[in-house]
Amino acid sequence: MSSVSPESAVPRTSLPVVRLRVPTEEDAYAWHRVFDDPDVMEFHGGRTAEVSVYEELTARQRKHDAEHGFCLWTLLDEDDEVIGFTGAQPWPLDDWGPVGEIEIGWRLARTHWGRGYATAAAHATLPRVRAAGVPRVVAMVHPRNTRSVAVTERLGMTRSTTYPSAKLGVDVLCFGLELDA
Repeated sequence: MSSVSPESAVPRTSLPVVRLRVPTEEDAYAWHRVFDDPDVMEFHGGRTAEVSVYEELTARQRKHDAEHGFCLWTLLDEDDEVIGFTGAQPWPLDDWGPVGEIEIGWRLARTHWGRGYATAAAHATLPRVRAAGVPRVVAMVHPRNTRSVAVTERLGMTRSTTYPSAKLGVDVLCFGLELDA
């Protein structure tokens, strides 16, 4: 895949057109709005978060982009509406899970599920992290999140291990994908 600039549209055959951008301060409010849904948060602890959580998260993503050349980008649909995020970020060094790995991830507004947006956005993410010199990505997926498991499969990721999550009360699936070559 070729490198794609963060502001360009990425059409994929039979997938919707998506656009990714570095999150703005205003995107904290948009993320809060589209994720303020128990169905969206089911596999992320089950509770919706305060806007301050998204203010901190978008600020951290701007820092990741400046330092690494990638982050969790704001995901826009063909009408330039914020519908979620996708991208990659370093797994926290002091956390459970695949410490030291780069995690690819996505989260969408409920109204956009089942239409190919997560797959299109994840496909748009891969050349960007590859261009930043990342040789491998992982995806951490709740075992009951069949939609996200399906996205990992469409990306060509393979299940490598599981990690017990005290917060979620389950062993979380870890999928990996080599990006070099």
